[in-house]
Parts: sequence; C-alpha cells; structure tokens
Amino acid sequence: MSDAFLSAFSVFFTQSSSFLDYQTRMEKAHGKNNAQSIFGIHKIPSMNQIRNLLDTVPETEIYPLFFELNQFLYDNGFLQNFMSKNNGLFIALDGTDFFSSQKISCPCCLKKDLVNGKVLYRHSALTPVIVAHGQSRVIPLPPEFIQAQDGAEKQDCEINAAKRWLDNWGKYYSLWQATLLGDDLFAHQPFFEKAIAQGFDIITSCKPNSHQTTHEWLSEFEQMNKIQSLQTHHKHGKQRTTRHYRYMNQVPLRDGNDALMVNWFELVEIDGQGKQKYKNSWITTHKITEKNLAELTDAARARWKIENENNNILKNNGYHFEHNFGHGKQHLSNLLATLILLAYLTHTMLEYLDETYEKVRLLCPSRRTFFEQLRTLMQYLVFDSWQHLTDFMLEALSRRNS
Repeated sequence: MSDAFLSAFSVFFTQSSSFLDYQTRMEKAHGKNNAQSIFGIHKIPSMNQIRNLLDTVPETEIYPLFFELNQFLYDNGFLQNFMSKNNGLFIALDGTDFFSSQKISCPCCLKKDLVNGKVLYRHSALTPVIVAHGQSRVIPLPPEFIQAQDGAEKQDCEINAAKRWLDNWGKYYSLWQATLLGDDLFAHQPFFEKAIAQGFDIITSCKPNSHQTTHEWLSEFEQMNKIQSLQTHHKHGKQRTTRHYRYMNQVPLRDGNDALMVNWFELVEIDGQGKQKYKNSWITTHKITEKNLAELTDAARARWKIENENNNILKNNGYHFEHNFGHGKQHLSNLLATLILLAYLTHTMLEYLDETYEKVRLLCPSRRTFFEQLRTLMQYLVFDSWQHLTDFMLEALSRRNS
C-alpha cells in the first residue's frame, strides 16, 4: 500500500504520467532507479495494481497530512508574509470541477440530467487556500469533495461542502485568527452563522440582485447621508488611480427580525483618464474603519487568487487536475485528486524550506521549464537522493547562466 501511494504521488510530483515506466526500465538496465532513491518506493507496482489498491482508501485518510504541513509552515514563521496587520490569515473558498463523463461513474459522482436524455457524471471539490494581497503563492489546505452524501435526498453543493469543511477543520484554522473569503454564493446567513460559531471572521461579495434587502437598507442610509466615504490616490509609475471607498457598519444580511447584522463596503477604482477600472462591494463581520478599510478591500480582492494561483495552475500548468488518471468504483478519483493537491503543496513548501530547490526554480525561466528539466534528468540519470538531483541541476544551471 505504501508503494502504491508513493508511486501515484511520484507521478503527480514529477508531472510525468510515464515516470514509473521509465523507472522500471532504468531498474532493469542499472539495477536501481529514482523511484526508489528519491521517493522511497521499494517495488514499483503496475498501474492496475496502484488503482486497485488505492480505490479502497477514502481520501479523508490523507487530509491530516495537509494540516500537519500547514501547521509546520505556521509554527516556523513561513506564513508571516501572508498575515494581516493583526496577525490573522485569509482563507479563500471556492469549488471547482475536475472530472466529467457521460459514460464513467462511481457512487461519489454528482449527476446532471442533460437535455438529450443522457446523464452527466461529475466530480467537484472545494479547494481552500491561504491567500494574501501581493503574494504570488497560495498555500493549499485540506480539500472537501462535493459528492453524493449517504442518506441525502438532494444533490450535494459547494456551500454544503464548505459547511462540512468548517465542521472538520474550523477548530484548527480558526486558531490562526483566520478570515474566510468567498464569492456571493457564501453571502447568506446560515453560512455566516456557522463560520462565526467556529471562530472565523468572513468577507464575501455582496451583489445587489442577490441581496436586495441589504441594498435597500443601504439606499435608505444613503438618502440620510449616513454612508461613510473615503478617497485615496495612488501612483504606479506613470499610471495614476483614484480609489473611492464607501462603507456602512450594521446593515441586515436578510429580511426578518432574526437578520444577522453585517458590515458593508464598496470600492470604485478610477484611472487617470477618469474611466472606471473596477467596482465591487462586499460584506464582512469585521468592523470597518478608515484605518482597516484598504486592508479589508485588498483581502477581498485577493480571493481571485484561488482561481488563478490554485485552480488554474492545477488544471493548466502540468498537474492535469482534470485528467482521468483512474476513476475506480469507490474512492479512487477523489483520492488521486487529493494526491495532486498534496504534490502542489509539497512543491510550494520546497520553495520555502529547500534553499537549493528555490535557487533552481529562480534560475529556470518558467515553471514549465523546471518540470521539463526535472523529468528529463530523472528519465536518463540515476540520482542518490533528492539533494543530489537538485545540486546537479543548480550546478548545471549556474554554469549556463554565468
């Protein structure tokens, strides 16, 4: 079982679906291979063996490893650049599809009836990450899969998956003074109440058409001149922008006497030619002041990083998150997706913890080039260890760039 897990992980870590085939040939030719020396695989299983073994294992077995790695980064100060002024962190929530088929399915699949009478089977996941304004990296956290739930009459959804994630992990990540970031989907009272009960603050988008009560109250406050405003000017090189903020504390999230009171803020950004570049509004549990308004806005806008720096990289930058590496009859599809997320987290951690790795990445012109060279070297040469491999790459790249 250990060899099966490590073998699957090695494929995702190297971003090479042929990695194990090359290492099997290398073993026959040289009596040793990189799967063994770098990943600790004793005997390389066949792909069918890997799929059959891993199909029986729930993806939840791997989740605690994410938290252990996250906690290591937190305890050793590697998340300092992600922290707000009050030493809190921002966790973005978003769901993404990673599999769909009209022919292949398993008990975990979501189902959608198509107009042609056929059924579309899907797999989706909530993929929380730590984000921060000005940071190009994100830190993946334990996922939560959107899937058929035992005994449930309705289809599972993103918001229910987020609630389960809070039940499973809220007591741990709330200790980091974390603020949850979500789109308009999360801006409803039951989710806010659950997040608050777990010890989180929260910031979500707040669209007028889906939160009519909130915006009706804001219109009345505006007529009474009770909405606060702030204007700031910014210069980046030759580009000038003006930010127009508006904010109001204590507005109702929904209609009714039991409505939760939240705090609303808006940003309109105007360029030097007087054209509107950006406009959005949010609600939050944070009390808004002139002092924290800009930071709250930057945090809210950083939510898009879960799409660009996480989901987009997983799908379009070598991890092949949407590729069907094996669907299985029980847990395989979700388990392999979890291992892909773990491989991404591992590479992110190496950028913090492995000085040689970091230097190699900086010397490579792109992420794609790094993985191309990594795959090529391990395809033809046997290395004694991961350190041996990264030292070899660093020396070669340093000579080439000198």
